[in-house]
Amino acid sequence: MRLGVIGGTGSAQLFGPGEVLALEPGPWGPVSAPLQRHRFGHAEVLFLARHGAPAGPTIPPHRINYRANLWAFRELGVDQVLGINAVGGITPPATPGRLVIPDQLIDYTWGREHTFTGNEVFPLQHVDFTQPFTRSLRDCLLAAGKASGLDLVPAGTYGATQGPRLETAAEIDRLERDGCDVVGMTAMPEAVLARELNIAYAICCVVVNRAAGRNPGGESIHAEIAASLGTGMADVKRLVMGMLAAH
Repeated sequence: MRLGVIGGTGSAQLFGPGEVLALEPGPWGPVSAPLQRHRFGHAEVLFLARHGAPAGPTIPPHRINYRANLWAFRELGVDQVLGINAVGGITPPATPGRLVIPDQLIDYTWGREHTFTGNEVFPLQHVDFTQPFTRSLRDCLLAAGKASGLDLVPAGTYGATQGPRLETAAEIDRLERDGCDVVGMTAMPEAVLARELNIAYAICCVVVNRAAGRNPGGESIHAEIAASLGTGMADVKRLVMGMLAAH
């Protein structure tokens, strides 16, 4: 199995140091960080730090070059990509430290480069985005989670907000009314760009805090994030290793 992984906040050391791949600049500009190759038996993981070099993430969500990142995987022949996303939990099942495998999303972002099409490289096309995450890849994640004994939330709706600021309590109330279970800043346009390139794409969300207005009080949001990231990322690694072992 060959899997591309795009890691978000807290995931930089998920697989340790890997072989750095040299890539020629593509038509969409530079990638967020050098891709790293990791081998696990017969499986291979190509890891990309979404927010910049693992030693010092610096790229805010609205300035990530999502097109360059997905294009790099295409150039390397990767046909399935897993996104790792740190998120806030809105609904009761999405508790800090738990993993959520969304099956739907709502896009609240704006001003991002969200398509490859309509230029000299790609003609205009309208991709079917009814199901934004690839079912077969989600099924692999869910099966690996079950085999690994992880307490996953097997479905839910991801609300993609602009960032980099966190949301107001009223905004989270609105997202919940819209049907969102978790809130993050990076699944879009990553998901639709993968679809345009015919790359299977799914995400694993690590709930690192209760969304604005959902904290019972007493603990700061940043303390909650710090406390949840470590255990959440350890479970992500178990999940990915289980997925690789099954193929």
